[in-house]
Formats: sequence, C-alpha cells, structure tokens
Amino acid sequence: MTQSNELDRLIAAARSWAPARMALATVIATWGSAPRPRGSHMLVHEDGRFEGSVSGGCVEGAVLQAAAETILDRQTRHLEYGVADDSAWAVGLPCGGQIEVLVQPLGEDGFHTELIEVIAEARAAGRTLPLTTELASGDTRVGDEPGAGRFVNRYAPPRRLLIVGAVQIAQSLASFARGLDVVPTLIDPRGRFLTEERFPETALDDRWPDEAIAALNPDDATAIITLSHDPKIDDPALMAALRSPAGYIAALGSRRSHAKRIERLSAAGFAEADLQRIDAPAGLAIGAQGPAEIALSIAAGMIQAFRR
Repeated sequence: MTQSNELDRLIAAARSWAPARMALATVIATWGSAPRPRGSHMLVHEDGRFEGSVSGGCVEGAVLQAAAETILDRQTRHLEYGVADDSAWAVGLPCGGQIEVLVQPLGEDGFHTELIEVIAEARAAGRTLPLTTELASGDTRVGDEPGAGRFVNRYAPPRRLLIVGAVQIAQSLASFARGLDVVPTLIDPRGRFLTEERFPETALDDRWPDEAIAALNPDDATAIITLSHDPKIDDPALMAALRSPAGYIAALGSRRSHAKRIERLSAAGFAEADLQRIDAPAGLAIGAQGPAEIALSIAAGMIQAFRR
C-alpha cells in the first residue's frame, strides 16, 4: 500500500513537470529484507530528474537507465534485482533481499496521466484508492482487481499526527513527524504557546482540543498525542480521541498521573477497553531524557502502532 506523504511530493513533481515525457517505476514485489515496500514509486523526467525511490539508492542508477529507455520507446519494462544475480551485485543491492520493479511510460500507453489527479483527489477526501495494473501491457486503471498477471496498489490517505499542547517536546515531535512523512497539526487554545515562530511548517489550531479533534475527523491513519500536562486541555482531547477510530492515542505523564487520568475518564463514562487504547506514559521505553529524546520515543511508538 502506498500511503506516505512522499506521494504528495511525487504528485507535485508530476504536475510541475507536465507536459514533459515521464516514466513511473514501481516496486511490485519484494522478498527478504528489501529496502523499499511494495507500491513505492520513482517518477523520472525525460531530462533525468527524478522524485521518489524504489530501493533507497541501491538500484536507482539501473532503474533510471531503464526509465530513460521507456520514455523513448514507450515500452513497459520489468526489472528484477537480488543478491543471487550478478546484475544485482553490479547495481549494488547488498541487503540480502530481492525486488521486482515495473517501469511504465506516463501516458495513455501505460500509467494514465489523469490518474495522478485521481490519486490526489482521493487523498484529499481521505479515501483509499486502489489501482490495478496489467503487468503484460503496463496499462493501469482504477479498481481493485487482483489476479494472475496483475498488480494492485492501494493509495491510502496521508498519515496525520494531532499534537495537543504546544510545549517544547511538541517542537521536536512535529519535526520528527514531518521527517517520517506524517503530517502534524498542533492544537492548543493558549495563543502565547501556539506561534509560527515556535512551530514552523506546522498547521496550528487554537480551538479547544475536543472541538478541534472532532472537526479534524481522525481516522485509523491518525495519531493523537496529549502533551500539555494540564487536565483541562488533555482530558477533553483524550475523550474526543477515544470517540474516534484514531490509530494511536498517547498521553505524556508519569504512571501516577496516568492512574489519576484513568479515574477521571472512567468517571466520564469510558469503559476499560476504551482506556486501554491510551499509550501512557507515551512512547517506547528507550530511557529517553530531555525533550528531543522523549519526542523520539513517542514518534517510535506512533510508527509501531501504524505498522500494526
């Protein structure tokens, strides 16, 4: 499944490069410790520029050459690389895995150009979009039609992180999220805390957390983290989070403070099964010290939850 925010960068590149000729390389199968998951893309411009990755750098040079040939002759190509092949060692795939890559022309004879906008519209609407490719012809169309000789790629909405509490940890956490292709939003009704200077490149929301979270409509690709240490801010946020299908809910604080938090939420009518959804103390136990390390542990806990 293709889901990360890197897809937005690829969409932006396709838009800005049009009407130049382009090719799209896609990882359609992996075995072992492959460096990139199925569905990963690399878009290649006729002048050699590219956006995205199919191997994290291991075989990109060979794929770029194949893409250049596809741009010229409009023929779809199938590429396979693995450590058992001399060619794999030659192009530098030392990780022990194997990958299969499909290289298609961008256009009516391959990955139809209008599908770029169809993907963008689905992501903006929060919908998962399946596309099916006939491997023999390289023709891609909308639909979920698995079967022999076909590859189905499902484009999920962007992963999101709603951070409640514009504290110092939130600054590092928002930065980590962007690096992980998770789109952060900072929620805090305290205007002095919530400034663009403290949180550059981050959406800011000064509504009360329960109102903001309800309006932002979290789904299972959304994480909600409370960091304020103020029950007047954190508790309404957690209540709104627990009423949603959010994929990860976490709260900063000691085990003692979380026990008191559980008592308050129980009194508000939340069942034990609901309360078990809250990861607290937030994040993975890595012995973190200081705001940046704590933010790192929370980001790791978020990714672990998404991968489940």
